[in-house]
Amino acid sequence: MQVILAQPRGFCAGVVRAVEIVERALARYGPPVYVRHEIVHNRHVVDALKAKGARFVEDISEIPEGAITVFSAHGVSSEVEQSAQARGLPVLDATCPLVAKVHGQGKAYVAKGRTLILIGHRGHPEVEGTMGRVDAPVALVEDEDDVEALPFPIETPIAYITQTTLSVDDTRAIIAALHRRFADVTGPDVKDICYATQNRQAAVRELAQRAGVILVVGARNSSNSNRLCEIGVESGVPTYLIADASELDPAWVRGQSVVGVTAGASAPEFLVEGLIDRLDALDKVTLTVMPGVDERIHFRLPPELEDRATLTSASEQKLST
Repeated sequence: MQVILAQPRGFCAGVVRAVEIVERALARYGPPVYVRHEIVHNRHVVDALKAKGARFVEDISEIPEGAITVFSAHGVSSEVEQSAQARGLPVLDATCPLVAKVHGQGKAYVAKGRTLILIGHRGHPEVEGTMGRVDAPVALVEDEDDVEALPFPIETPIAYITQTTLSVDDTRAIIAALHRRFADVTGPDVKDICYATQNRQAAVRELAQRAGVILVVGARNSSNSNRLCEIGVESGVPTYLIADASELDPAWVRGQSVVGVTAGASAPEFLVEGLIDRLDALDKVTLTVMPGVDERIHFRLPPELEDRATLTSASEQKLST
């Protein structure tokens, strides 16, 4: 069996930064460290951090007074941030810088008097955080039907922003529908779309040209992992989303000479390695890494975690206890 690994795959720079923030916080301040929502959408990552002393909560009220608090990579609303401030919680913000950039874009469009449209998935924590960051009403659209149902006059000046786990291809039809529906529409440049989402989806499309079946390693609640699976299916190749090697059904790969493997942006590489070992146990594997984008993006950590200097912020005393 030939196994072709997509390139790129797995962790993106935003996930690497978020996980490292929790790990460094645990090392510097000691457990427990409280994380608002899952730091990223992957059970294996979350369980590994729990074992080191991280505690995951859904509401700020669950965090003890003075406890080190981390906001997840998905970002949080202004209400959540203000709640943490009101309780005097020392916060380390692991929001992906690309998500934070979307927040800034939304605020800038509203400041110019535009009605803001967010293209994204209802209920996703990034979407909830983004809508809660803009001090104005935000209309959420998931598809072209939602665009047609928007209650604004045709002359309304519209601006759109997008959930970062959606690619140019994911949003193209919705953006086109906005332009058909309204006379004055603007939005971020294509280059502002999350690089990791775009690169991983492009790699799956290429993988579909080579493989008879595609396996996507990722969590069921991971938006980007689900989209990678959908792209494989749309390309006409049987594609399966699995959390890890234990979920592999041997029937999926039986008789297949070429199997494609990729992983969502929140799936660690050791899960891919475990899947390759499982495939090798079924049928001797020849491993090939598909040529692709070599991502060299690196996001800086919060300054208080970058070195051992004494903190001078208002939260210094709480962070050092």
